[in-house]
Amino acid sequence: MAQLDTLLKKMVSSGASDLHLSCGEPVRMRINGELKRVSKSPLDQTSMYEMMKELCRPDQWTKFREVHELDFAYGIQDVSRFRCNYLQQVRGPGAVFRVIPDEIIPLEKLGVPKVLASLANLKSGLVLVTGPTGSGKSTTLAGLINLINRRHAKHIITIEDPIEFVHRSEKSFIYQREVGADALSFSSALHESLLQDPDVILVGEMRDLETISQAVTAAEMGVLVFGTLHTNSAAKTMDRIIDTFPAAQKEQIRGMLSESLKAIVAQQLLKRSDKPGRVAAHEVLLHGPGLGNIIREGSTPKMLSYIESGKGRGMCMMDESLIALVKNNIVTAEDAFLKATDKLRFEKWLHELNIPFSG
Repeated sequence: MAQLDTLLKKMVSSGASDLHLSCGEPVRMRINGELKRVSKSPLDQTSMYEMMKELCRPDQWTKFREVHELDFAYGIQDVSRFRCNYLQQVRGPGAVFRVIPDEIIPLEKLGVPKVLASLANLKSGLVLVTGPTGSGKSTTLAGLINLINRRHAKHIITIEDPIEFVHRSEKSFIYQREVGADALSFSSALHESLLQDPDVILVGEMRDLETISQAVTAAEMGVLVFGTLHTNSAAKTMDRIIDTFPAAQKEQIRGMLSESLKAIVAQQLLKRSDKPGRVAAHEVLLHGPGLGNIIREGSTPKMLSYIESGKGRGMCMMDESLIALVKNNIVTAEDAFLKATDKLRFEKWLHELNIPFSG
């Protein structure tokens, strides 16, 4: 048994989401969103290297020692899987571990807006799930892939770094490829996947122009493509994609997105105030009449009014999701305010609802 297994098991039993190890510092765990010390003694460099080396393959360790960064998955039978990130910093080595639930939580039990289930019925197009690191994007995407797998006979290909949730083929047939182990890069794996008769492709992270371009092209070719970006609203997501491209290509990519974009789901996690745990707030944009023109014109500010006019179809703004959580006493007004997109308007809403707010 690896030395770190004991800490990883303690992490799971404590209900922690993340484990932080840093040379010269005591062990810390993130529990219900708060980072807490769980030991008094600082970790030394020698023991850190020994523990870290045990968890990965020899080729992975060689890579870490060469480039000072490593991202991989590790599992303990009957306990959980973990996403592991190694880094080198000024005091020496460091490592962060995140729990990946063994069982994929069905979409209907995740507490996401009900309209998201309809995305599993799409035949083609681009669906983006966005949010900051640790906001639950992978969990939501796993729920969507799981729903397709249970409902439809599709060929699904996932491209991830690393593979987090392991899917077993049910009605669908699934290939899961890990960048580094099974493919050179997201873009190369995405290019090859188009030759493999896919119905659905999941791109774990749309990091660069080539990957984004190929994902949009695949969606135009009739494949249902799911991807992620580190943005917290539909408008910012659109800006991020367009800004990735050179000026000469911006008009072309707007035209492609106006036809292929089917949905943007932005999410953020907040600490619950009613009980231990965290809860997600969502912004949902769905394709419909008028959206194509907004994208082609580059009028991303108009997306807010477009989302507001689509409430009857299940669309919602992030700030509306946040205010609903406050009204239902699930999160504090202060925590919601920090996540709000339009803080002046959000504070006005709190005042109109007579909700105490310390600012």
